[in-house]
Amino acid sequence: MQVHEAGQQAGQDAQQAGFAAIDWSTPWFAQFAGRGRRWQQAALTSYADLLAEMNADAVEMRQTTGRGQRLAFIAQDDLPAGAAYEAHIAATGCVPTRHNLHDFFNGSMWFAFPRIKAALNARQSAAIDMLGVGPTRGGVRDTLTLFDENALLFACADPRLSAALRGFDWRTLMVTRRAAWGASCEVRCFGHALLEKLIVPFKACTGHAWIVDVPATYFGWDNEARDAWLDEAVSTALLGTDALKSGMFAPLPVLGVPGWWLENESPAFYDDASVFRAGRRGRETQAR
Repeated sequence: MQVHEAGQQAGQDAQQAGFAAIDWSTPWFAQFAGRGRRWQQAALTSYADLLAEMNADAVEMRQTTGRGQRLAFIAQDDLPAGAAYEAHIAATGCVPTRHNLHDFFNGSMWFAFPRIKAALNARQSAAIDMLGVGPTRGGVRDTLTLFDENALLFACADPRLSAALRGFDWRTLMVTRRAAWGASCEVRCFGHALLEKLIVPFKACTGHAWIVDVPATYFGWDNEARDAWLDEAVSTALLGTDALKSGMFAPLPVLGVPGWWLENESPAFYDDASVFRAGRRGRETQAR
């Protein structure tokens, strides 16, 4: 019993340390720092306080899940035995939530990009209805999960920059066209597992970029308007694309984003081929 209690206490201490370590000044967390700071203080107080804070915001926002059910957050132990996570959310509106960073950031995305989260839930629950819950998710559900866990939204008004990202042309994207960042392209973090990793940033931390073509006027809007536009555009794409597959993403090392990490001000930062890889075409060129 004492060993079990000691283990529980160690787990709680680790969770508290994780919540305390969130640095809201970093670009990947700053996008939802207003709500996040309140939730952080609640999480540091207790599990019950965190759920209460999340649910108060859900009531105020009147957000719904994939099948129009009103969003709410419940303790993980309240998920009925044998119930599929996404199917339960779609059917009841209740998101099972643990007292940890992973679920903290998952909940945050229901407010930062509510339409995208609802679209992901709608597609996941529809796939479960059709195929059931088997030993593997299948290609579509794997892609939806990858988006939910690890996506970056790469908003871009210049097709040449999108092509550079898809072509692993890091020198063009990050060095030669560096001034285009903030004027013709930018990144928003979405994946909650990716955000959890970024509590302790490391150079090889890589997200799966979902490229979103935006109008040039996008970069004259405030952040709230940009997020609302991305939320609508990406959710529409997710619901309207039948053949979802992992090849629709482009790998993007997060700390390479200009302005996001001090060390990347030096062009030599991008010479690390173990992080900024050449991609298949680049490897073929090198071989030739």
